[in-house]
Amino acid sequence: MNRFTKTVVAAIASLMIAGAVQADKKALVGGRLIDGFGHRPIANSVILIDGDTIEAVGTVGSLDVPEGYTVISTEGMDVLPGLWENHAHLMLNGHSDYEHWDKTYKDRLASEIMPASALQLLMAGITSARDLGAPLADTISVKSRIASGKIAGPRLFTSGPFIQHETYPEVAHFRWAVKTVAEAKARVNQLADAGMDIVKLIDQDLMDLDVAQAIVDTAHARGLKVVAHSHRPNEIRRGLEIGVDNFEHTGLTTAPAYPDDIMVMLKERTATGRVAGGPMYWTPTVEGLWNYQLTVDNPEKLDNTCWHAGLQPDTIADIKASIQKPGEFGYSALTPIRRPTLKRKIAQLREAGLVLLVGTDSGIPMKFHCQSTWNEMAAWVDVFDIPAMDTIRAATYWPAVMMGVSDKLGTVSKGKYADIIAVKGDVLRYINLLQDVDMVMKGGALYKEAVR
Repeated sequence: MNRFTKTVVAAIASLMIAGAVQADKKALVGGRLIDGFGHRPIANSVILIDGDTIEAVGTVGSLDVPEGYTVISTEGMDVLPGLWENHAHLMLNGHSDYEHWDKTYKDRLASEIMPASALQLLMAGITSARDLGAPLADTISVKSRIASGKIAGPRLFTSGPFIQHETYPEVAHFRWAVKTVAEAKARVNQLADAGMDIVKLIDQDLMDLDVAQAIVDTAHARGLKVVAHSHRPNEIRRGLEIGVDNFEHTGLTTAPAYPDDIMVMLKERTATGRVAGGPMYWTPTVEGLWNYQLTVDNPEKLDNTCWHAGLQPDTIADIKASIQKPGEFGYSALTPIRRPTLKRKIAQLREAGLVLLVGTDSGIPMKFHCQSTWNEMAAWVDVFDIPAMDTIRAATYWPAVMMGVSDKLGTVSKGKYADIIAVKGDVLRYINLLQDVDMVMKGGALYKEAVR
């Protein structure tokens, strides 16, 4: 039994005693704390946890550990808020053939596929995730079981089905076509009534303006955020016109840069800041594009068994068979041509003043939930020259602000949920240390504990 398998077994076992684990008083002592606020890290930190909540944060010598607390040493480790994955697809697990996957696993999403994805994310240090696109009933089931402690997974912020202009019967269970204002309002209200947090809007440029506007206005009236695709220039133009909250993907296929008029529009939007309801967010999901050829040249990471966790043997075998020839996927045919455009596009987004969020499209072909987020963060730092601290905040602080939950999530500070990870070493110098997170705590419960 390898280390990952042992930690997965321990995580599942911990669910059986979750109430007792969460009731404990704990103290994390000794590690360097990168708390999510972006200031100088706190050396020799002490974090007191009562149940699921952070009670106090201080340092050795300034904050004593009271009697009755279980002390967990974080010496030699960097301690961070639990990470967010801001663009996950729990209904996918890296299989290369969407048509086959959608047909074969439609009835196994809630029982196997989505719980496995959630477990893999949590064990990789992802304590919160935005799941963008899945059947509504399956989403409700998985989200409620995680929230009640019946299965292990991140805190889920969910969209349920995509909303788009047109769809086809084979995918109607997770993609909803909307053609009229009445349909737009009804579908958004259905999502809100079902407890969804997000509307995922695509092809908004193909919709009549009043239909697209009704989606955003109804969502905002019901307290839902709207995330929108940015694959085409007109998707961005229309998204800005109707007031979406967050664009997804780098987009624009092989074009060398975003058009000048879009850059003007983005800068006008970021200039309004709080007046427009807060920052303009963008989740570029760029790592898979940049690293695709590297994966083709060296596919060894696909053999990592971390993505097997929670899946049945026949599912694992099916996924394995589908990725035997990673350089021959039609899905990725244009990716090598897109690669040279990515640095300029990321630079443009940063220059425009957008708040970037770490998200990966996790679950799409060859992008496994146990690997995607740290790969994205490493690409930001090592390829796109985004400072490590800014990258960490884009995976902790800013997602919580964007989703309106920064009173409880996003930083390691008094009164927040005890969603905390730790890793041996200096992540500000070596961000790829996050590929092997040593400790995972969610709501005060330890799902993965450092082996010393």
